[in-house]
Amino acid sequence: MSIETDARKPDAGETGASGDIQTICVVGAGLMGQQIALLAAISGFEVYCADTSTEALRKAEDFVAAWLPKQKAKGRVTDAQIALATDNLHFINDLDFGAKNADMAIEAAVEELGVKRAIFAQLDRIAPPHAILATNSSYLVSSKIADATSRPDKVLNMHFFNPALIMKTVEVVQGPHVSDETVEKVMAVSRALGKIPAKVNKEIYGFLCNRIFSVITKEACYMLDQGIASVEDIDNAVKGALGHPMGPLELLDMTGIDLEYRLGMERYRETGNLADKPSPSLVERYARGDYGRKTGKGFYDYEV
Repeated sequence: MSIETDARKPDAGETGASGDIQTICVVGAGLMGQQIALLAAISGFEVYCADTSTEALRKAEDFVAAWLPKQKAKGRVTDAQIALATDNLHFINDLDFGAKNADMAIEAAVEELGVKRAIFAQLDRIAPPHAILATNSSYLVSSKIADATSRPDKVLNMHFFNPALIMKTVEVVQGPHVSDETVEKVMAVSRALGKIPAKVNKEIYGFLCNRIFSVITKEACYMLDQGIASVEDIDNAVKGALGHPMGPLELLDMTGIDLEYRLGMERYRETGNLADKPSPSLVERYARGDYGRKTGKGFYDYEV
């Protein structure tokens, strides 16, 4: 496992970890990308995680180097799995190199449509014709991206949940342009990753889980904005009475207040509906740069 530009590439068409999908290119080495890449490597796929940021690649490599020994100490991974992940996982700064023989690419970049369309257009030029191109977007549907490629039938949403190494569900979304064969292959890859795929038969903003979560989150933020209850009391009530493992505000801190803000603004620009704008409690924290755990402060204070 290293940052590379000349790692060995298997020939396109070799079979391996999940039918005819053996090599996966993950685009983006951030929080989600690095976890998806590591998960795929542990599961037996050859993985090339590409990012233009050397800092992001270094952080991703440091994360993997720290995570594997911790999991071994807890009895959750074996020496054999660590060796497999180390051999299979390559962090690279050249997307052309990472995707040129990929059987599948999973984009895990920022939640901005223009950025994603540019990435998919590049992937379409580089990746072999048989390669499936998936986006990990949690809200943007693939029909807004597919026409940036010459293979819309192979472009779809494969949405992991944070933390991707732990959360069991993956949403596989079949837009009107996506072939049944593509969906079946991605469902099989999801199972090979140890996930329980939830097939979404029609495109809908937010898919399954985030639509449900957004209702809870919006109501939690409303009650906080109105002074009805404190952050702690809202979260404790949801955990204690509804049985959720994390409260909605605590979960926002984990997934990122900046992500929630950008998604809200993207939705508002699309609909023009004032109800879709981020709540004052979100805007206030976003403006301060308090994005949650990643910055040490959000709805809660994580600074030592």
